Amino acid sequence: MPVPLARSTRRRLAGAVTTVLAVTLGATAPTAPAYAAPFEGGVLAADAATTADPIAYPKAGRLVGAGVTGFLTTSSAGVTSFRRYSDGGGQGYDGDVYLRSTPTTDFLVFRGSYKITQRNLATNGSLEVPVGSLTGDAKWAGAAADAVFTTVATEAGTALRKHVDGAPTVTVTGLPADAAAVMVTPATPAHAKVAFRQNGLGKWGLLDLATGVLALGAPGIGTQAVSATHTAWSAGSATDQGPRVFVADRATGAVQEAPVPPEPSLGNLQVGLVGDWVLYGQKGGMGFVQPSVHHAITAYNVTTRATVKVLDHAYEFTSAPDGSLYARGGLVGRGEGMYRIAATGGDILKAEPVATTGEPTEVVATDSTVPPAVLDLDRADGFTFRWTLSREVRNPKLTVRHVRTGKTHTLSWQPTTSAPVFAWVDSSRDEDVPNGDFTWELTGEPVNGIGPAVTAKGTFKVVRKAQPHDFNDNGSPDLFSRDSAGRLWRTDLFYRPIDERRGINEASARTYIGAGWGVYDRIEAAGNLGGTPVGDLLARDRSGVLWLHQGNGAGSFAARVQVGGGWQIYDKITSGGDLTNDGRVDALAADGSGVLWLHPGSGSATKPFLPRKKIGAGWGIYNDITAVGNIAGGPAGDLVARDKDGVLWLHLGKGDGTFAPRTRIGGGWNAFRPLIAAGDADGDGRPDLMGLGATFQSPSLYKSTGDWKVPFRTGEVMYLEQVDANTSDLVF
Repeated sequence: MPVPLARSTRRRLAGAVTTVLAVTLGATAPTAPAYAAPFEGGVLAADAATTADPIAYPKAGRLVGAGVTGFLTTSSAGVTSFRRYSDGGGQGYDGDVYLRSTPTTDFLVFRGSYKITQRNLATNGSLEVPVGSLTGDAKWAGAAADAVFTTVATEAGTALRKHVDGAPTVTVTGLPADAAAVMVTPATPAHAKVAFRQNGLGKWGLLDLATGVLALGAPGIGTQAVSATHTAWSAGSATDQGPRVFVADRATGAVQEAPVPPEPSLGNLQVGLVGDWVLYGQKGGMGFVQPSVHHAITAYNVTTRATVKVLDHAYEFTSAPDGSLYARGGLVGRGEGMYRIAATGGDILKAEPVATTGEPTEVVATDSTVPPAVLDLDRADGFTFRWTLSREVRNPKLTVRHVRTGKTHTLSWQPTTSAPVFAWVDSSRDEDVPNGDFTWELTGEPVNGIGPAVTAKGTFKVVRKAQPHDFNDNGSPDLFSRDSAGRLWRTDLFYRPIDERRGINEASARTYIGAGWGVYDRIEAAGNLGGTPVGDLLARDRSGVLWLHQGNGAGSFAARVQVGGGWQIYDKITSGGDLTNDGRVDALAADGSGVLWLHPGSGSATKPFLPRKKIGAGWGIYNDITAVGNIAGGPAGDLVARDKDGVLWLHLGKGDGTFAPRTRIGGGWNAFRPLIAAGDADGDGRPDLMGLGATFQSPSLYKSTGDWKVPFRTGEVMYLEQVDANTSDLVF
C-alpha cells in the first residue's frame, strides 16, 4: 500500500551549491591510458543562480532510478520510495517497483506475481500486463521508457514482446530464438538494453524503442553504461595492474581505455556516461575499511583526454532520460546525498547536489568532552578527552603541548574507532605537566581514506597552588643536589600510587642547573619569597651574606640578589611556610646560643624580610629544624625539630609567628640526613615530609595525616637512585 512521504520546502540559495568542474586542455593526448595523477587540471567553480536548496534524501536509501520529476530509492526493509525533485514529497511502496521514463514523462512499474502494472505519473493512467508462472504464460522481462517487456515461449523459440499503453503489443525482432534469461533495462531515451544468455554465454544488444528492432552488440564491446554516442564498461586484470575502464564509440566501434591508476581494487569499477565523459570509481567506497585511489569518482573526456574528480565517493549511478547521471555519493565540503552530473559542452561538467542526507562526507566530531578553560590539577589527577566522530578513523592521536616550555605529550588510542578516549595525566603517569597554558589537537585519518584527517583543536590552562619545593611549576616536588665540584642539579619527582614502585619516584634524568654553587655554606629551598608562583632559593656565603635566587618557573633561577648580611650567626635556617598567617612565606633561624628568630616575609624579591623578631630560646638542643607548612590543621604553618638523640618534635604554629609547646612525634629520626618539607607530594592537599637516608638507609616519605597528635603516617620508601648515588652531596 502506498505510504505518503513528508515534504520539504525547497528554497533558492544565495550561496554556491552547484559545482562546475572545468578542465584546462593541453596538447592532444594519446589514446592509450596515461596514468597521470588523477584530477589534474580540475577547477572548481560555482553557479548559484540556477540552483535551489537540496531536498531531503533518506540516509540509508539506495538510489535505483532517476526520472523527469523525481527519483526512486529502496531501503533495507524492502520499502521503495518515489520522491519529487520539486519538494521532496512522494510515496513509499512495498514490493518490486521500478522507475522508467521518456524524455517528458515518468512511469512507476509494479511487478506482481500475476500482473505487471505501469502507472503514468503525469496522467495517472495505467497499463496492466498479465504474467504467470505456468508453461506458456508471459514472464516479466523488464521495462524501459514507456514500455513493459515480457517473454513467452513459442514453437519458434523465445519471443520478446513490447507493451505500451494505448498501442498494440509488438514482438521484438532480432532476438535469437534460443535466447534465455532475457532482461530489458533502460539505455538511452531512444533505446533499451537487452541482455540474455545464448549457449551459456552472456550477450547483449540495443533495442530501438521506436522500431522494435534489436541490434546485437559487437563481440568485445561491453554495455555497463550506454549513452547516445558511447558504451562503457569496466574489467579486471589478471595482473596486479588493477581494474580497467574501456569506452567504445557506437558509430565506429573504436575502443579507448580510460587512465585508471594501476592500483589493485576489491572489484571492478562502476561506470557511467554523460556526453563525452565516462565516469568511474569503486562502488560504495565509503563502506570500505582501507584507503584506495579508486574510491573517488573520476570523469574522463574521451575527446579531450582530460580528467577531473567529480565526487569523493559514490554508492551507485543511475542514468536520467535527459542524458544526465545521478549519483548517490558525497563530496568533501558539500556533504552526502544525491548529485546530478550533466555535461554542458566541451570540457565542462556540472555536479549539482539535488538531495542531501544532512551528513558530512568528511569525518567530523559530533560530540566531545574537552578540558574547561581552567583545569585545577589540585582537584583532579588529569582530564579524560572524549570524542564521538561521524565515522571511524585510523590511529586517532591526541597531542597536548605546554606553550611556555614546548613540552609535548602524544597519546594514541585503538587503531580503528569512532569514539576515541584519551586519559591525559592521571596520577599513575610519570609525566611532567607544568602549570600554564596548553594547546591540544586531535587528529585521525578516515579508515577508508575518503576526506581529510579529522582535526579538532583547543586550549586550556593548568593551575595548582604554589608548592614550596616545586621549582618547575608542575605541581610535584623537586630536589636539588650540590656535588663536590659546586655544580647544582635538579631532580624532578612524581608520586606513583600504583604498581610495585608505589610512592615517590624520580621522573627523569636529573637536570644540570649551573656551576659555582660551592661559594655557599648553606642553601635552603625557601618557597615563594619573591612574589612569583614558584619556589626560590636562599643561599648564604661564607662571609654571612644572604642571597636570593628567585625561581623562574622552568626549574632554574634568575640572577642572584643580595638580601641581607650577618647571617653567619645562625647555625640552622629554614623557610617555606607562612608562620604569621598573612599569606607570605617567612623564615626561621636559630643562632649559636639557641635563640630562635622569626624573619617575617615581605613578598618583595629585593627585600624579602621585615625586621627579625625573637620568638624563643633553648633551640640549641636541635640539629635540624624544618618549616613543614600546616600539617596539623592549625591556623598557620608548623615546625618540626630533631634533637641530637634523633627524637622528632612538632611545634604547632599559633599564626602569630610563635609556637605552642612541643609534642613528641617519635624517635629514630637520626637515620636521616636532612629533613625536607616536600609540600604536597602525594596530591592529598596536605604537606608532607621527606627524610633522606644516611648510608644504607632508604629515603622515606612521611605523608601528613592532618592530626596534630599523630601528624605523619608510616614512612613510604622513595626511589631516588640518582639522589642517593652520592651521599656526600648536599641535598635540599
